[in-house]
Amino acid sequence: MFYVSTTPLPFEQLATDFEGELYFDTTTPHQAIRKLYSTDASVYQEMPLAVALPRSSMDIQQLIAFATRHQLTLIPRAAGTSLAGQVVGNGIVVDISKYFDKILEVNPQERWVRVQPGVIRDDLNAFLKPYGLMFGPETSTASRAMVGGMIGNNSCGLHSISWGTTRDHLLEVKALLSDGTEVHFGPEVSKATSPKNTEGDLRQKIDNEIFALLSTPSYQEEIHKNFPKKTVTRRNTGYALDALLDTVPFGGTEAFNLCRLIAGSEGTLCFVTEAKLNLLPLPPAELGLLCIHCTSLQESLLANGLAMRHQPLASELVDKYIMDFTKGHNEYRHNRFFIEGDPAAMLMVEFGAATRPEVEAMASRLVAELKAANLGYAYPLLFGEESKKAWDVRKAGLGLIRNLPGDTQPVNLIEDCAVAVEDLPDYIQDLGEVLQKHGVHASYYAHAGAGELHVEPMVNLKTSEGKATFRAILADTAVLLKKYNGSLSGEHGDGRLRGEFIPFMMGEQVYELFRKVKAIFDPNGVFNRGKIVDTPPMNEFLRYQPDQIAPKTETVFDFSHQESILRLAEKCSGSGDCRKTQITGGTMCPSYMASRRERDTTRARANMLRHFYTEATPTSTSAEETKEILDLCLSCKGCKSECPSSVDIAKMKAEFLQSYYDKNGVPFRARLIANFTQQMKLASIAPWAYNAVFGTESLRKIANRIVGFHPDRTMPMLSSTTLKHWAKNRGQKTKEKGQVYLFCDEFTNFNDVEIGQKAIQLLEKLGYEVIIPNHLESGRTYLSKGLVKEAKKIAIQNVALLKDLISSETPLVGIEPSALLTFRDEYLDLVPENLRQDAQKLAQNALLFDEFIAREIDAKKIGSAQFTNDRQLIKLHGHCHQKALGSLTPTKKMLSLPQNYQVQLIPSGCCGMAGSFGYEQEHYELSMQVGELVLFPTVRQQPDDVLIAAPGTSCRHQIKDGTGKKALHPIEVLWNALR
Repeated sequence: MFYVSTTPLPFEQLATDFEGELYFDTTTPHQAIRKLYSTDASVYQEMPLAVALPRSSMDIQQLIAFATRHQLTLIPRAAGTSLAGQVVGNGIVVDISKYFDKILEVNPQERWVRVQPGVIRDDLNAFLKPYGLMFGPETSTASRAMVGGMIGNNSCGLHSISWGTTRDHLLEVKALLSDGTEVHFGPEVSKATSPKNTEGDLRQKIDNEIFALLSTPSYQEEIHKNFPKKTVTRRNTGYALDALLDTVPFGGTEAFNLCRLIAGSEGTLCFVTEAKLNLLPLPPAELGLLCIHCTSLQESLLANGLAMRHQPLASELVDKYIMDFTKGHNEYRHNRFFIEGDPAAMLMVEFGAATRPEVEAMASRLVAELKAANLGYAYPLLFGEESKKAWDVRKAGLGLIRNLPGDTQPVNLIEDCAVAVEDLPDYIQDLGEVLQKHGVHASYYAHAGAGELHVEPMVNLKTSEGKATFRAILADTAVLLKKYNGSLSGEHGDGRLRGEFIPFMMGEQVYELFRKVKAIFDPNGVFNRGKIVDTPPMNEFLRYQPDQIAPKTETVFDFSHQESILRLAEKCSGSGDCRKTQITGGTMCPSYMASRRERDTTRARANMLRHFYTEATPTSTSAEETKEILDLCLSCKGCKSECPSSVDIAKMKAEFLQSYYDKNGVPFRARLIANFTQQMKLASIAPWAYNAVFGTESLRKIANRIVGFHPDRTMPMLSSTTLKHWAKNRGQKTKEKGQVYLFCDEFTNFNDVEIGQKAIQLLEKLGYEVIIPNHLESGRTYLSKGLVKEAKKIAIQNVALLKDLISSETPLVGIEPSALLTFRDEYLDLVPENLRQDAQKLAQNALLFDEFIAREIDAKKIGSAQFTNDRQLIKLHGHCHQKALGSLTPTKKMLSLPQNYQVQLIPSGCCGMAGSFGYEQEHYELSMQVGELVLFPTVRQQPDDVLIAAPGTSCRHQIKDGTGKKALHPIEVLWNALR
């Protein structure tokens, strides 16, 4: 089935002329990369022989020749979000996502675009939007799904009932065949009995033999008899021979086009290097999302049948599992505002028209019929940003349900099975009985309007019993699907998951036709061998060895809320939300956005940590591999909120580094940075001397090199006094509106004293007494370098010192987000049990300065009368931790206090500095690349009279170094606006 080399393969020879990246040897970086590519978003895991990132078609041709010579297989990979193990195997994984990402040509008049396979669907549509066009198929992973993968799986998505499938819009492809020949597939304009070509022997053989196969009456009869019935629109089992029989030579209306076969072939027939795609006009100007709340799953399916008569753009289902997991989620709790009561299921039906009244009329007609049929109990209609937030809940389904505690987890197994829409209620009812027989529950969501619900049974694949149940459920579901003449695979493909059951579903004769198709295109199995046909057993090569006892890891952080550090790493579903680019936006994951390498994704880090903590006794080699992959994590915390599964890599990285340092010692630079407060305290004895060194370029460069900082990075200057000293010697003001305790963080105390002074004076002007209580530094510098034990000591002392002072009436107010937010994040998992309740109370009343001002605005204690009437435009860049653990809404509200101040958010993620990260020699270049994604260009474009505001000290420093412009803390902006 799979070729396993018994002798070393000459990859060094291949690497000689290979323009791209090639990972194959026993060094730490190479072994780490191979581990990362052993999985996708499925339950499978198998170590590849090598990983290649080709830069050109010539590179791929070299790989084809090498694979042919050594009887290997090439596994094409795009975003790696496959759910059926399509890109997992022991061949050479060929990742086209980094270098094959160009939009080559667009023709607005003829409505087509030509792209390379690594172009992301949503990024493509952002490019096409000015033309009034879009590429229709829209998977829930569209923010990272790539055209190549969409072709491989014949992706459909949320709006397939109106916008079609990838196969419907694939006009032409340029591809490499298994002999290395570059060919072009497209519509055959001739209506002659056989297509003609001049592109080589193999291409001619493909045309002749595929045409001959389809022309055989007995084969035609088998295809018509065994493929899903025509009303099943999601039909992706095996190869799409039925689609070719619908072409002109066989009595159909479409031109003969082998692209119809290539779509859905999972990279098993050829290697696509370019694709010409049909485009659609943009959706109507007004889109309304009707959210039908139902008391049962069956009720929602009956509502779906009724809704489909109204010709909606989409009809999608979300069940109680998914909705419940939005509760308490840092990001998605804000998106559940539209949910009324406690629905068992919700049907989300979208209508579109030129005007809002037309949409409202469409929705009203459906609601009237639903009420008459006693279906649903609430029907909110959402528009604009509100509908986008609701759609985000639906799209995050796969990741959200991974928040289920325990080893029994939702599995991708029967999630892609499809039937005709009219059969869906009965099919789901029968399927429920199948699952009940096996004693498992399931989550149900997604494409009700297309007859395909993503049904995810909860199975423990870490046990032999669960492994057997895994197979038995698919076997029983296949029987059920035959009853309804449905499709085993709708849009996620067969891969190595469902391929084994194709002979049962389609009949042995049709299965043999599929094997013939594979042999015609790829006689030597060069392309993705073992997928669709001749697959290994579907319950082998899983991520987990059955009945293996997970090792217990002692940690400094408390991981009990996530069960363990291993379980937190395992929560990563592989859905690849962390692979979105700056075009889509968000914070997660800044290093990937800059590098576009899989190794720099949140997913890669979670996978590496899973490998490491699964080992009974982790080796020094695996520790080095893990450290290698974690290196470019900026600890921005974006993953804690934006990852649907809340995989907090920053927390796990800090914990890992602590254990690594326990065994290997703490590097000098890490200790130097962690002890920032002590360094600044010492330097503040003679701040003029410190400033003289780091304010002189030549001396700074020398000093930077000595400690391992990049010579071009400037350093923050010391103030002539500390904030604590200044505050202590000035006396306290009487309170009018209340009393606040100011957390004097280590950065404000030494470097940003002027901001601290303005914060105190501003609060006093507004009528508040400000007290700096006795406390230690925040511990942020220790956390950032993985010295968690030291941070724990600080957390314990700070909670003990502040617990009796801080309340909702006397809150703890902070200036620097990264420092203050330790109280709301890390402290909760660092303090011992006897201080846990005190820490939680402290966290509830620890507010950023802008949050406090916004709270007082809402309480009518602060108004605009005290501020200028001048007009001012402000561009606001938010701190990563603030975006992950809080919100920029309070900052915007605070800056809008002056009635003519206009605040616009810069759609940037991380600035790239991330504490000490951007100072470090080896990280400086990436740091600046992150800044150049959105933040730097936006700042440079602003006229001089526009203010740049940034709450984070690192962010302001990065803006200065990257653009030469000064950014102000929002406190400074508001202070300057006082009358």
